[in-house]
Amino acid sequence: MNLRLIERIVNAVLYEGYILYPYRPSAVKNRQRFNFGALYPESYSSAQSGADASSMQTECLVLATPRTALDVHARFLHLVSREVARPISDSTEEEFQVVESLEVDGQLFQTWQEAIERDVSVKNVGLNDLLAEQRRLTFTFSSNREREHLRDASGKTAGVVIRKQEAIEGAIELAAERVVNNLFKLSARVINLTAMSDAESKGRDDALMKSCVSTHTILGLQDGEFVSLLDPPEEFRDAARSCKNVGTWPVLVGEEGERDSMLSSPIILYDYPQIAPESAGDLFDGTEIDEILTLRIMTLTDEEKRAMRGVDDRARQILERTESLPFEQFMKMHGAVRGLRPVEEDER
Repeated sequence: MNLRLIERIVNAVLYEGYILYPYRPSAVKNRQRFNFGALYPESYSSAQSGADASSMQTECLVLATPRTALDVHARFLHLVSREVARPISDSTEEEFQVVESLEVDGQLFQTWQEAIERDVSVKNVGLNDLLAEQRRLTFTFSSNREREHLRDASGKTAGVVIRKQEAIEGAIELAAERVVNNLFKLSARVINLTAMSDAESKGRDDALMKSCVSTHTILGLQDGEFVSLLDPPEEFRDAARSCKNVGTWPVLVGEEGERDSMLSSPIILYDYPQIAPESAGDLFDGTEIDEILTLRIMTLTDEEKRAMRGVDDRARQILERTESLPFEQFMKMHGAVRGLRPVEEDER
């Protein structure tokens, strides 16, 4: 298993759509992000008549032995509300008013949503154990609130950054069934069980704070092989068609030909997806084209770049990487050839 290659792929899935060009909170499309793999609280999903899912289900095929064991990782982003506030008056440092942005000694701070990576793991689960009984693992991430004082050059409090995170509860359900001989069907379901009162009156932004965002599942096998669902062997095609995947698409990952790892992603991929070697780093845009986005970032005005730096560390890193990109690296993005094949001669 090529862990480094797999990690790059799953991180690209995790942050797909995290922030979109032009990388500023004022952009309309950045006010409704996180459109991939969001699992909302069940009560909110019900209030929306199921239009916003509370669970995703992966089903895939495995060629197994009596010693086959399974590792499962459910990964998602847990959102953090970041509010910037300024003192209401010069006479107090205890009362603040939330604002869209605040400048302190030339540095811009903006109200925004950040995210923390979460990973819930179930390891070394014997296939025979799953055949006998379904397994369910519950998980909880508690709420949190932090306040960071912003001080100017004189040491006076010029504002505060308030970060708030809602609690999230959920579960991973695993099951297996024999299809025929040594072929088995595995099922992995991720569910958001977070309580949400008055869900009928809540908006999407409120629900997202209690949601698992960019959710995806990574499955690994010991002493077994996954079967491609996109291109299964002829004898397994009916079994592959019977797999029911809801809100996610499982594909083989790793080096071409390896069959011990599968990524179940809310974004449609092919078996053995790869990060383009010319890519200097993440840009987060859906179906991103590095060359175009890099050129657009280079054309931002100084004021637009200052706003981009104030979004968060990830946006700042995109800008710094782009501004320091060597010419040779930029040219690698232009006109890359993936492969060549001989042209067959016309026999006529």
